[in-house]
Amino acid sequence: MIKKLRFKFIGSRIVKTGLAVFLTSLICQALDWPAVFAVITAIVTIEPTVSDSIKKGIVRFPASAIGSAYAVLFIFLFGNSPITYTGAALFTIITCFKLRLHAGLLVATLTSVAMIEVIHGNFLFSFFIRLGTTTIGLIISTLVNMFVLPPNYSKRILTNIDRLLQTTGEELEVITHHLFQNKDNGQNNPLVIKQTFTRLKKELDHNDMLVRFQKEEAKYHKLDNATKKLFEDEQDKLSSLRLIHYHIGNLINTPLDTVNWSKQESDQLIDAVDALVDAMKYPDHFSLKNHQQQVHGLMEHFWRSKKSEGKRQESNSTTFFSAEIIILYELLSIFNLVEAIINDS
Repeated sequence: MIKKLRFKFIGSRIVKTGLAVFLTSLICQALDWPAVFAVITAIVTIEPTVSDSIKKGIVRFPASAIGSAYAVLFIFLFGNSPITYTGAALFTIITCFKLRLHAGLLVATLTSVAMIEVIHGNFLFSFFIRLGTTTIGLIISTLVNMFVLPPNYSKRILTNIDRLLQTTGEELEVITHHLFQNKDNGQNNPLVIKQTFTRLKKELDHNDMLVRFQKEEAKYHKLDNATKKLFEDEQDKLSSLRLIHYHIGNLINTPLDTVNWSKQESDQLIDAVDALVDAMKYPDHFSLKNHQQQVHGLMEHFWRSKKSEGKRQESNSTTFFSAEIIILYELLSIFNLVEAIINDS
């Protein structure tokens, strides 16, 4: 257990950062160049993907050059004084902001003011050394990120999908019971429903980010056919989970004050949802035969409600869908999506 905890704490990004810092400082020491600026650049250039390291490195190099130039300029004009620190920092920030070098703004500003302490003469030489150390930090950190423990998010995505399916089932259970069991006694708790809905959305957004990372990483580390197929399946499942979340949102926003179902009909719907939730929490419990029976029952209920809706439309000429039809449509959509996810697992 202790070994597992240690491995989890010392993740790949920490290992790569340490290695990049060591190699960068080693090279700078061999060249007799100040290592601090190169090390700062190396630390911040270790990104979640190689693509991000390269993209942000391309931005950070000119930003650092701007910061170095201002440091040299102001120390030439005012020496080592408060005006030098203030001017170098402010002008670096303004210039990087105007040139939209946002990814390099912080590093450029920090290294600009830090550089003032180490410039004692030969300003042009100091400027080019600063560019050299920045280049070393960028190259070393990018190479380390590319070849040492290359990022692989596919396994995390797959694990998260199983957990997300379970979490989505729990969300559907909470919301359904609140909507149907408490609608008549005023015990609905909108805060609980909103918190549950928002929490799942954050988890879905996080996994979308991991998918983006994996897509970017695939540009530099090609996936074999089996892994590529698995990754495509993962994306399809996440899209289905996002659609389920969308349909649940529609359920939440459906007004229930006009629903005319009997208690027996409401209980039947809850039983159907509970069976679906059980399959989402425990996919091994999924029975295609029982699932299709539940769908068949919902379809019959849907067409009965549709028929009743048609009669109401003839009497009052309304063009809006009733709450009953909306709820049944959303539930049928969720049932269909869950079946697709579990069958593809």
